Formats: sequence, C-alpha cells, structure tokens
Amino acid sequence: MAKIKTVYICQECGYESPKWMGKCPDCNAWNSFQEEVKDTKETAKSRGIALNPSSIPKNIGEIKSGEKERFNTGIKELNRVLGGGLVKGSLTLISGDPGIGKSTLLLQTAQNIAKNYGKVLYVSGEESEEQIKIRGDRLGVDSQNLYIVSETNLEIIEAHINELSPIFVIIDSIQTMYKQGVTSAPGSVSQVRECSNAIMRIAKGNNIPLFIVAHVTKQGELAGPRVLEHMVDTVLSFEGERTEEFRVLRTMKNRFGTTREIGVFEMMGEGLVEVYDPSKLFLQERDGSQEGSIVIGIMEGSRPILVEIQALVTETKAVMPRRTAVGIDNSRLSLILAVLEKKLRIPFYNCDVYINVVGGLNIDGTTGDLGVALALLSSIKNKDFKLSKMMAVGEVGLTGEIRPISSCERIVNEASKMGFEHVIIPYRNKDKLDAKGVNVIGVSSLREVINKIF
Repeated sequence: MAKIKTVYICQECGYESPKWMGKCPDCNAWNSFQEEVKDTKETAKSRGIALNPSSIPKNIGEIKSGEKERFNTGIKELNRVLGGGLVKGSLTLISGDPGIGKSTLLLQTAQNIAKNYGKVLYVSGEESEEQIKIRGDRLGVDSQNLYIVSETNLEIIEAHINELSPIFVIIDSIQTMYKQGVTSAPGSVSQVRECSNAIMRIAKGNNIPLFIVAHVTKQGELAGPRVLEHMVDTVLSFEGERTEEFRVLRTMKNRFGTTREIGVFEMMGEGLVEVYDPSKLFLQERDGSQEGSIVIGIMEGSRPILVEIQALVTETKAVMPRRTAVGIDNSRLSLILAVLEKKLRIPFYNCDVYINVVGGLNIDGTTGDLGVALALLSSIKNKDFKLSKMMAVGEVGLTGEIRPISSCERIVNEASKMGFEHVIIPYRNKDKLDAKGVNVIGVSSLREVINKIF
C-alpha cells in the first residue's frame, strides 16, 4: 500500500532531505531546497514479481549486434559527431544556450529522416505547431512524414507514439515535460528524473532513436540533476556565440563512438549549413603576419584544424595584473607565462595579458602551447615574425623544452594544403615526418625557436 511523505529536494543536484536546509551538503548550493510530495510504494520483493521472458540472460555470442542499424541523418557533420549516424533505440541529449540553433538542427534532421526512412514525431513543449511551421517554411521543411505536436503531458506523448509508431522522436525540451503522478512543477528535479526514466523506457522498448533537448544554466552547464546525463547514451553540446555565424557541436558522452569529434556549422538564413573545411573558416579574415598573432594546428578527433591565436600584452600600474584567456585553459596560460619568465628572463609581472582564440573555438590539450608562447613574446616585444605564412605546434615543458605531439604529420599536411610555407614543430616530430611543399623547422627549446623566427 502506498504511503505519502514530504521531502525536500535540492533543485541543483537532486539531494533529498527530510527537512529544509539553507545550504545543500552535496553541491553547496544555497536556498535550493523545495518541498515535494513523494510516494513510497511496496517493493518488488514484497509484491512477488515473475520473470519476464524477454529479460532472460543471454550468451553474448547469441546477441545480435545493432552496430549496422543506424539512420543516416542527412547531415554529415552530425553523423560524424554521433559516430556514424543514429543508433536504433538510442537516447541522445543535446544542450546549448538559448537561440544557438538546437531546434533548427533537429528540425533539419527530422526532415531528412522523414524523407528517407518514415514517420518522425516532433514534440514541442515550448512552441505551438504554428510557430514550428513558420520555422519549417524558412528551412524548406515539407515532408509528409513529419508530424508536429505541441504537448507537455508525458502520458499523452506516449499515447501519440504508440498510435503513430514513428521511427524517430524529438522532445523539445525535457524541462517542459511532466508526469501526472509527480506533484512537483515541470522542470524540477523530480519531474526531470521521472520523465527521463519514462522516455528511456519508451526509446528502449520501441527500439526507436530519441532526441531530447535540455536547457543550460547561467554558467553554461546542463540544467537538472546529474542523473539525466547518466541515463542517456549520448550527450551533445552546441557551442558558439549568437553574434557569430558559426556553431560547434561537441560530444560530451557517446556510448556508440568517440567523444573527440566535433561538427562545425554556419548559421545562414536558410538554416544551419555544414562547414567541411573549418580551417578556411577560422582563417578567412587573417591578412598576413601581425605582432601578437600566430596560427596553430590542433586535432579535433580525426580532423586537423588550423586556428589563429592572438595575444595582447600591455603594461599596467595595477597591483594585480589581469590574466584573461578566451579559448584556452587559464591555468595553461599561467604555466606558459611562468616558463617564459624563468627561462627567458622576460618580465610579465607588471603587464596585463590577454589571449584569444579567434572564432570562439575552445582548445583542449597542449598542442597550442608553442603558439601561445610565441604570440606572447611577439606582443611584449612589439616584433613581427621574420617568417611569413608560418604555423607552429608543440608542447612547452616546465624546463623550456619543446615536447613532441601526436598526429603532427596530419597537422603539417593541413598547413601545406592551406598554403603555409613554414611550419615550426618539435625536433623529435621532424625525424618521423616526410612533408612536401612546406619548410619544416624542428626546434627543441624556446630559446632556439626565438633565434630562428624573430
């Protein structure tokens, strides 16, 4: 028999407490507890549940692989990020800032799948059917197999899915959905958790791929309980500035492929357009060599990308100089500054330092260390590089040495294709390199690279 009790639940992390608390002991959020009614039902053991024939353990050799059962989304950049396409029965979560283009991307995907495979259901809890139709007209969405419904009650949505039998479902967004049995408001931790469980059961039970749109917080993190990320198979993050034209789609979690791939899109009047050559996009407004500016190469999954890094070093009278890094890790910038001060005797303690990756791309790893160091030196000395059309890659060690990087050959080939004449790489990478059409310069320390390019 069901019993009803009142609990207080943190709306940031889902921590439950029998009484109200000002500060959550789990995530340290202040004033985040809300009172909710919770049903305590009998356990499965007390009811006595019989075994389901479909859930009997099987030998792994007898289980049919679903690797080949993927839907082609019709968008190559999205296929790349997903690991080759949509896996049947998969649950994918996509998040991003408001207005970044999540709904646009999903509507374009729904159009392609509806044209090539069959019925697609687009469930919107934030827009009416007429609003989606207006966007669809702008994007050229006209498939007869694409069905739109504006609904927030999850029980009604499940009934629509059972009646329509679609092969692909989009829910926009999880924060607007609610279950009638849960007393808390839509978007609360309890509602998001219960709705996610129900949606996962729908996707796995009907063997249909399902996309969920999720909101983000002011800090850009995924809103809702952490359990939401654990439940889904894939977590995608849509990044970019609304004032810029291009967008970057990243994979934060992927059970069916790598998490290192990115997809690059450009926002146009007719919707999101794929960018097949990101290096050309990020370097399109660069005009030759300028002080404090250098091009570096990075690897995003299997794709080499060239981006421009700009540095500005200016003297300050403030007691605490500013250290601002956009696109790279701030602690990495502090490490490189410390190496330059210690090994090259160049003072940065009385200067404000600003580093920016042009285009808004976020760089992970240590491949761009050498480029950051050279941009800082160029800015503080007010000197251009004597080598024109130059690109630099390499990791800077704490002793001032230039350490080798992985996939160097692919980055050098990309630089050659983009018309660069000189490439600065770690000396140990040069031994294994067979590059043509570009002058490869191997360096082993910061002092050596300064003598060669300034």
